[in-house]
Amino acid sequence: MTNLPPRLRLNLSAGLASVATATVLVALKLWALWQTGALAIAASLADSAMDLLVSFAGLAAIVYAARPADEDHAFGHDSAEDLASLGQSVFIFASACAILWAAGHRLLEDEPPEITSEGYGIAAMAVSAMVTMGLVAWQRRVARRTHNKVVAADMLHYIGDLIPTVGAIVALVVAGTFGVQRVDSLFAIGAALFMLWGAVKIGREGWHALMDRAAPEETVAEIGKIAASTEGVRAFHDLKTRTSGARLFVQIHVELDGDQPLRTAHGIAAGMKRRILARYPDADVIVHMDVWRGKSA
Repeated sequence: MTNLPPRLRLNLSAGLASVATATVLVALKLWALWQTGALAIAASLADSAMDLLVSFAGLAAIVYAARPADEDHAFGHDSAEDLASLGQSVFIFASACAILWAAGHRLLEDEPPEITSEGYGIAAMAVSAMVTMGLVAWQRRVARRTHNKVVAADMLHYIGDLIPTVGAIVALVVAGTFGVQRVDSLFAIGAALFMLWGAVKIGREGWHALMDRAAPEETVAEIGKIAASTEGVRAFHDLKTRTSGARLFVQIHVELDGDQPLRTAHGIAAGMKRRILARYPDADVIVHMDVWRGKSA
């Protein structure tokens, strides 16, 4: 892995760490559920099991998206990241719905099952929380440096994991101290609702990217400022953007003085392109040169 580009190496390290963490968490929570029978732990276990599947899919997407452009994929394979994030949202949504059903059913029971061995459960969930926080810290660092959408989405999943994990700890403490069993189901419902919110958010972002939605307004405005402030550019029009994974695609028409040499005009366009790339290193920029006719087209 030492011969890989630095950005890909970071993304792969985050993907591998995610798979390893999810495996550890699933094992810990299976043991805790066997010891306690707490539904809040079951909710957290289901979420971690989904995370394990999603982590494998995310790692595969990172590897596939890193492939260079070829004859069949002239713009690269970055959309694999968007497709993976959309798939992640479906898994999480289904898991949250199952948890809501189970928690609601147990909440309405006349005598909810008694939670046992609270101490074992608390210890297992506390370890899970610490492991998760370590992974989130590393994923946050990688996402800030590489802007990888899969890593960022996976980080959100594990941040979401912290809520049902902490909720399970609180439920076990309350059940062990006060004998209140139904709080277990209430925390499970809260965790499921948070998962539903995260699934919708991630799914919407993946869908928009696959549908070639324009980049965020602030990004488009920044590119417009760069174009307008480039010396020699009289005006610009037809600024179009889209995203694919962590990559930004930009097309822009600039209007230049038609009386100047082609070499000079090309230098102006190339200089503007370099300025955009300096601001957005992962961008794919195409600049079209038009003759300025005294007003913006």
